[in-house]
Amino acid sequence: MTDIPSPSGSTVAEAEAFLAAHPEIEAFDIVLHDANGIGRGKIVRRHEVLSIYRSGRHLPISILGLDICGEDVEATGLIWDQGDGDLRAWPVPGTLVALHGTMPPRGELLLSLYGLDGTRMGSDPRHALQAQVDALAAEGLRPSGAFELEFFLLAAERGPDGRVQPARDVLDGRGGAKTDVYSVDRLHGMLPLFGDIYAAAAKAGIRAETMISEYAPGQYELTLHYRTDVMQAADDLLRLKRIVRAQARAHGVVACFMAKPMEDCAGSGMHFHVSLCDDAGRNVFVEDTEGQWSDRLRHAIGGLRETMGESMLVFAPHANSWRRFAAQSYAPVSPTWGVNNRSVALRIPAGDKAARRIEHRPSGVDANPYLVAATVLAGIRHGLAGQIDPGPETTGNGYADAPEAPPVPADWRAAIAAAKASDFLRGALGAEMHRTFVAIKEAEYARVARRVSDVDYDLYLYSV
Repeated sequence: MTDIPSPSGSTVAEAEAFLAAHPEIEAFDIVLHDANGIGRGKIVRRHEVLSIYRSGRHLPISILGLDICGEDVEATGLIWDQGDGDLRAWPVPGTLVALHGTMPPRGELLLSLYGLDGTRMGSDPRHALQAQVDALAAEGLRPSGAFELEFFLLAAERGPDGRVQPARDVLDGRGGAKTDVYSVDRLHGMLPLFGDIYAAAAKAGIRAETMISEYAPGQYELTLHYRTDVMQAADDLLRLKRIVRAQARAHGVVACFMAKPMEDCAGSGMHFHVSLCDDAGRNVFVEDTEGQWSDRLRHAIGGLRETMGESMLVFAPHANSWRRFAAQSYAPVSPTWGVNNRSVALRIPAGDKAARRIEHRPSGVDANPYLVAATVLAGIRHGLAGQIDPGPETTGNGYADAPEAPPVPADWRAAIAAAKASDFLRGALGAEMHRTFVAIKEAEYARVARRVSDVDYDLYLYSV
């Protein structure tokens, strides 16, 4: 095919410069993220990269209609309804990077899917987020943000009871089943692995920052540098998950991004920090000269509270996601808000007011950051447009009953029903992404519901 204009804005010059600077790289992972945030794509040889920049790469439309197991979900309308035809994937500008520790050396390139005529493919999660960024730009606002990455490092082998267990230190094999929250010594045993994670992140242009021993055995948190581009913040999160998983595997342990891998311990969240700047670069969430909360901050929180119930499927998209929500577990159970309070769903962190932001805490680490960010931005826009009052601030225990709070679904099935009926979520994600996402979740629910689990045998095998 001859060169045609790239609808993503990518240029052949970018690829030529990268290849010239990295003659050692022999192959590239080309990655497109689906509704579940799973990277789908191919490994291509070095000589194929320029053609992707010149003409795009044909990929089947069904690649965005897959469930968590990578199987077709016909109800998305992306399989037989359209003959499983090809669309064209184009490089995401600025995402061509070298991978750390690969042999032979490889690189990575993120892709986004477009129609053959260059129009955005509506079931691509990146396009859902871009639509919300564009809508805010039209209103003179620019979102900035960062995600926090919580995860478990687990042993490759299950315990005697068949359950997962914390990994032993990669430094010397020392074990431990204590929580050890904020223990610096606990971090030391994993330093060889963490060193490789930081090296790989730096090579990919990701500014990974603080590492923390979190509130469960084998659980850690890695923070990311705040980005002025929310899309880049979401890219960082998904790339960092792949980095952590790959480097953990190289060290003989398992990086786990389930929301709740251990029933008696805290789960893993993916807190999203977000702020808005105007065209002059001023943070519109900053309080006024008399110290009163900005109306835009209050209205943004009001919009997020009002829409949280119908959005919960995005924040908790899997059966396991719902095990994370429990009182006193650092996972919010109702749409409460407060200042410097980790028991609420919408937290205003203490600190420099110039950096004033909302910390959105409901999402598990198993959620898709593109869809989370798109939904949060849409909730903020909803609040700003309607000048929605956020209600009273929670100043104490956010897990206590809050009868004035908008309702949220009680479980995964209710969340699917709420999402399916939600005009707000349909607008937040776009009609095609909404249809695709809900259809995939319905198919996954049916898969789980028909599965006879160990708990069924434990409770009923000899009892009924």
